[in-house]
Amino acid sequence: MNTDLRYLHLLSNTYPTVADAASEIINLEAIQNLPKSTEHFLADLHGEHEAFIHVLKNASGNIKRKVGEIFGNTIRETEKKELCTLIYYPEQKLELIKAAEEDLDDWYRITIHQLVRVCRDVSSKYTRSKVRKNLPEEFSYIIEELLHERTDDQDKAAYVAVIVDTVISTGRADDFIVAICNVIQRLAIDQLHILGDIYDRGPGAHIILDTLRQYHSWDIQWGNHDILWMGAAAGNDACICNVLRLSLRYANLATLEEGYGINMVPLATFALEVYGDDPCEEFIPKLLKDDGRLDEKTRHLIAKMHKAIAVIQFKTEAAIFNRRPEWQMNDRNLLEHIDFTNQTCTIDGKEYAMKSCHFPTISADNPNALTPEEDTLMKKLHHSFRVSEKLRKHIRTILSHGCMYTICNQNLLFHASIPLNDDGTLKNVEILGKSYAGKELMSYIGQLVRAAFQSDTPADLKEYAKDYFLYLWCGKESPLFDKSKMATFERYFLTDKSTYQEEKGNYFKLRNSEDVCDRILDAFEVTGANRHIINGHVPVHASKGENPIKAGGKLMVIDGGFSEAYHSETGIAGYTLVYHSRGFVLVQHEPFTSAQDAILRGTDIKSSTQIVEMSAHRMLVADTDKGEELRSQISELKDLLYAYRHGIIKEKRN
Repeated sequence: MNTDLRYLHLLSNTYPTVADAASEIINLEAIQNLPKSTEHFLADLHGEHEAFIHVLKNASGNIKRKVGEIFGNTIRETEKKELCTLIYYPEQKLELIKAAEEDLDDWYRITIHQLVRVCRDVSSKYTRSKVRKNLPEEFSYIIEELLHERTDDQDKAAYVAVIVDTVISTGRADDFIVAICNVIQRLAIDQLHILGDIYDRGPGAHIILDTLRQYHSWDIQWGNHDILWMGAAAGNDACICNVLRLSLRYANLATLEEGYGINMVPLATFALEVYGDDPCEEFIPKLLKDDGRLDEKTRHLIAKMHKAIAVIQFKTEAAIFNRRPEWQMNDRNLLEHIDFTNQTCTIDGKEYAMKSCHFPTISADNPNALTPEEDTLMKKLHHSFRVSEKLRKHIRTILSHGCMYTICNQNLLFHASIPLNDDGTLKNVEILGKSYAGKELMSYIGQLVRAAFQSDTPADLKEYAKDYFLYLWCGKESPLFDKSKMATFERYFLTDKSTYQEEKGNYFKLRNSEDVCDRILDAFEVTGANRHIINGHVPVHASKGENPIKAGGKLMVIDGGFSEAYHSETGIAGYTLVYHSRGFVLVQHEPFTSAQDAILRGTDIKSSTQIVEMSAHRMLVADTDKGEELRSQISELKDLLYAYRHGIIKEKRN
């Protein structure tokens, strides 16, 4: 008997008799022989909530594929499309169908039977117990009966028909259809992995997080944009400025104002007062499409707000860089190197021409000092972020569901990079006087991020942790940035475009090497013949022929440009990686029109699939991390059986 006796006594409270323990062993052994459930991987959502929610609803095209397989040529393609749209958007689609359908009861009968067949298929990988737990309480018994009885069984055909007819005659057909469609969506994806960057660029990051808060099983590997918002929520003023600047750059204030109630009026008032006569041409918002949603006056107001917060950002960043000299980022304090007379800025000993030197709030004697008005404005903005209950709630959600990396079923997941030396070995990064590399670095950063939000964190460590969000956003050795510099100042203010270049770190230069990927996987103790690294962060330029599968299949980069801002650059609208019992499938998506268009016209995201890796045999639960966990539980239960049978522990009979 290998299990600690104290643990067996605790286990006996759950399984008080030999019969209970034996039954659970039988159950767990059986579960191991079910097919591996489906995992979905998405990265770099960047606030594109409609496309994200649609991908969840259609399971990256998996539901459409299953409908095609189940019904084949027995129903028309238009009927398949209608059925899929109903599964994705049941409430909205029902309203349209009820307005157009003449024999509604007949449509209800046909549709309910079709939905039951689809539900039966997506539930086939799970135990009855797990399926039951995912059923809505009010229809649990009915759905379970329909799933496990077939109309081709002559003895049960009338029984099934009466159930369906009674659902219709009691006026519950609409509610039943909505319920079973939601069950199909839920069972089509067992585990969702978000590889970072929920925030920025798109309008609905808060809607994505509201959706995830209700989702059954998901995790997140924090991205640089998530970290930026976490820093803002923790009270880092430089992060607050960066969040505001990015939102203004894309004319996207919905998440700030509608999502989190951030009051933008003080910034607008300040910007009009200080930059009223400045055209701020370099700060005109980057509109994703010319849809007329902003008039000229609004665009120029946003441009002035954009410049105002950018200048304050450079000042607040300088204060942190000066406070943390060990980061060696004082070279980014570029306001100090502006020659206002000659309108130049000196970088690395070389002078570059400025586009403009109109900086009414910058003093040549003390360029990094906030004016009294800027200081007052920052206090108001700081307060607005700190009192946003919904922002705090969402950041708590990100903290509770994620970290810097995770390992799942022989796959190492992280957002951006692992710092490497020139020769591909793991780079030591110093934090608070200690060096960390690889797994230890990522783990310690995760602890440091959490320390910024804990009330029991020592004051000096908490202040450092709060500052460190800025380093994670733009530090050279940050695994979420890993570039030579962030050239924001240069792009806004310098004419020489050569200064805009941000040299990528060694991870991005060397990640196509199988040896380098193996070294990283070894360092993170990822074992197995079919192990992989999966990350996002850098968009894959599919239109230029770039392949998201790298290092001989050991690395998969699934940032295909989910954000609308990247569509023209990447040529596509994102990837979804699907890992099911047969292996890996990469789904390449074209741009999503809108949920409304999907409901009215039955449009779906056009997707193409690429088989990445197929397993020689169909993978079972026994082949996964869950299988390893089940084997451990079975071993412990067998020890409990031994203890019962040999009188070491007494059975607890009533």
